[in-house]
Amino acid sequence: MEKIKLDKNSFLYPMPMVLVGAVVDGRANFMAVGWVSRVNFNPPMMAVALGKFHYTNVGINKNKAFSVNIPGIDLMEKVDYCGIVSGEKTDKSKIFDVFYGELPAAPMIRECPLSLECRLVDAVDLPTNSLFIGEIVGAYSEERYLTEGKPDIRKISPFTLTMPDNNYWKIGGNAGKAWSVGKTLGKGAT
Repeated sequence: MEKIKLDKNSFLYPMPMVLVGAVVDGRANFMAVGWVSRVNFNPPMMAVALGKFHYTNVGINKNKAFSVNIPGIDLMEKVDYCGIVSGEKTDKSKIFDVFYGELPAAPMIRECPLSLECRLVDAVDLPTNSLFIGEIVGAYSEERYLTEGKPDIRKISPFTLTMPDNNYWKIGGNAGKAWSVGKTLGKGAT
């Protein structure tokens, strides 16, 4: 089949939904974000891309800290709400049970199965977004979301976002073991 050229503004498909937290004007604020990724192994780092106009950016730039909270699908309505309203006009600190780890300016959400607190390492100014890169200084969960001491995607039950259709999707079942299913392809090759 022949490939069809699409609009160059096509999106990575799908994107994990998270809540980015920051302290802004003395209170916890959270925003829904789909543009997030792990970007370094050691030290562990995360990157989040936020539109330059977002209220959350003020807190990240000022305090040099933020959190990345991975919600389960049971929090979809609250996550979506945090993407609809601005913290500049709505106090989103009351939506969740907020806690803090080592960084007093990286509010985390107790209801989220996994929360990461990040110290800002770099902020990259892009044409329409600010790319915040943070070193993970703490990771928090509960025993019920772990298997053998590690976060378990089935227990966490995260959800994803697709754009430009703006839909949320549940995570499906296991499709194969990474860095393993391709091993048979190389056998017999010369």
